[in-house]
Amino acid sequence: MRSRHVQRSFAEFEFELQGVRLEPVLQQISDFLDCHGELLDLVEEDLRRGLKRAGTGRAGLGAEQVLRSFLLWRIKDWPYRELRAHIADGYPLRQFTRFGSGAVAKADAFQRSFVRLSPATVRRLNEAVLHAIVTLGLEDANQLRVDTMVVESNIHYPTDSTLLWDGVRVLSRLVRDHLAPKLPEATHGFSNHTRRARRRMQEIARMRDRKGKRQRAWRRKYGDLITLSYRVTVEARQAAEAARTTPVDDPMQGLLIDALCAQIDHYAKLTDRVIDQTRRRVFAGETVAAEEKLYSIFEPHTDLIKRGKARKPVEFGHKVFLAESRRGFITDYRVLDGNPIDSDQVQPSLQEHRRNFGKSPRLYTGDRGFDSEAARHAAATAKVEQLVIPQRGGTLSEERAAAQHSKPFKKAQGFRAGIEGTISVLMRGRGMRRCRLSGPARFEMFVGVSVLANNLMRLAALLAKRKRRPALAKAA
Repeated sequence: MRSRHVQRSFAEFEFELQGVRLEPVLQQISDFLDCHGELLDLVEEDLRRGLKRAGTGRAGLGAEQVLRSFLLWRIKDWPYRELRAHIADGYPLRQFTRFGSGAVAKADAFQRSFVRLSPATVRRLNEAVLHAIVTLGLEDANQLRVDTMVVESNIHYPTDSTLLWDGVRVLSRLVRDHLAPKLPEATHGFSNHTRRARRRMQEIARMRDRKGKRQRAWRRKYGDLITLSYRVTVEARQAAEAARTTPVDDPMQGLLIDALCAQIDHYAKLTDRVIDQTRRRVFAGETVAAEEKLYSIFEPHTDLIKRGKARKPVEFGHKVFLAESRRGFITDYRVLDGNPIDSDQVQPSLQEHRRNFGKSPRLYTGDRGFDSEAARHAAATAKVEQLVIPQRGGTLSEERAAAQHSKPFKKAQGFRAGIEGTISVLMRGRGMRRCRLSGPARFEMFVGVSVLANNLMRLAALLAKRKRRPALAKAA
């Protein structure tokens, strides 16, 4: 991959003479990126990772183009095709992403470049931005508010019948449409059960009243669907084993067949898990624990999250912890495993704050979900001057009631409420309501770049405000 150098054209000079400029926020972000070239080095490392001769080959997207397009992707919350179209259509975004008058890459080129960035690299980018914020004197890190949110995985609502259907159709497609054209003799005994399995899935979905005779019919249809799913997994494994032992002349063909067989094994194992949990729930009457369940064969890392929300009692994705400073910068984020209680995050967040800023915050505030004896002990150990978390459950003592009704406590809780607005911006403006990327690593990368885009937007707003103050002082 060679870096692409685009020479400026006369048209670009003409646009600048006519006053065509970036919007102020993007201009501030662009100026900040120009002053911090070390961020490009982090991106360059990931783009060159795994390449034997990174300086050769056809020209690809440069580190600066990737970083700026990466940020624009989350700032505007555009799909890849829309991102490419907006960059290609106007000079200001071409200027921001450093494409200039040159050809803009295709949408899939953006996707391939973005997914090469690791979660660790995105975290280092965030840390570099936080360090620059402190250096510029925009943040003193004395006040911290924390909360959690849920980022959904890109899955349909999981039921046992739909998960069994997913397993049947995916395995059938891999064997019938991909493996059979390459090695028809290896897939000779594979039968197509997709139509029957789909009908059973649809019949189960329509059966809402499960009393009496309908209960027996419901169990019978589930039994038929499980039998079909088991038969498909067995036959798919047999086809994969036969394909592995069949000699092929073309080495590339052999690699493709090995990759297909690995995919078949992967989805067959996940379908086995769905069959097991369905048998335990439907026929054994067992309540399967949430951490043992599989909620998607496409995103098996997905967790079930219950937060007591009236509109969404159950969510499927990952809980994300956020810590925000007084000036609106997200100083810490973590994608959590399972559904841990919020109070478990107090000590790690204080440790991360001390690592980033060299000191503990004077004020630490959160909602009542963060209240626990361990959390109060962690705050005392870290020498937090003011811990403002309402008591969770039980009767308030006179001392605790007086503290929670005091003006400083109410003022700090008013400060805490500000993080709810930030979460709303992340969900609606930065697209963190649902992650459409596949896999746990890309999920964490997606969360990290959304946080990075939010921090840069906040930084741009503060820098613009700082520039306006001298002008107002002169006018006065």
